[in-house]
Amino acid sequence: MNKAHVVGLVVFVLLSLAAGALGALWTAPATQPGGWYSQIEKPSWTPPSWLFGPVWTALYVAMGVAAWLVWKNGGWEANRGALTLFFVQLVLNAAWSGLFFGLESPGLAMAEIVLLWMFILATLLAFWRVSRPAGLLLVPYLLWVTFASALNFAVWRLNG
Repeated sequence: MNKAHVVGLVVFVLLSLAAGALGALWTAPATQPGGWYSQIEKPSWTPPSWLFGPVWTALYVAMGVAAWLVWKNGGWEANRGALTLFFVQLVLNAAWSGLFFGLESPGLAMAEIVLLWMFILATLLAFWRVSRPAGLLLVPYLLWVTFASALNFAVWRLNG
């Protein structure tokens, strides 16, 4: 792997982690004891709060590696569509936290997470066409957001 590839890998992983960090700015206050999320009703199958950080960190790293694999296979010019989808879903990912935790709006977040899910699927399929490993790296992300969508829906219904 040459120096440009190493730099590219670091940049894509850091961009993905930055989206997570932005989301955490809204999430952290709401999930602290006494925060909004800690006080609302949640379904019995809600995972423990400590699980979300490690899962999301692993997913953001996998997302960054997936985007890097696509970029490495022809660069921006050859993969503009796939990488654009990636960046759109990354923005939607961060925005969901702002809607759900920042605005305390599970209903609005539910509408947004459906859009996010569609962009993740579109990104996964676009990545798959360029690099199967890149597509496979997004499968856990799609599955987790599917679960998060169900959780979002349940919280919305319980507190609506």
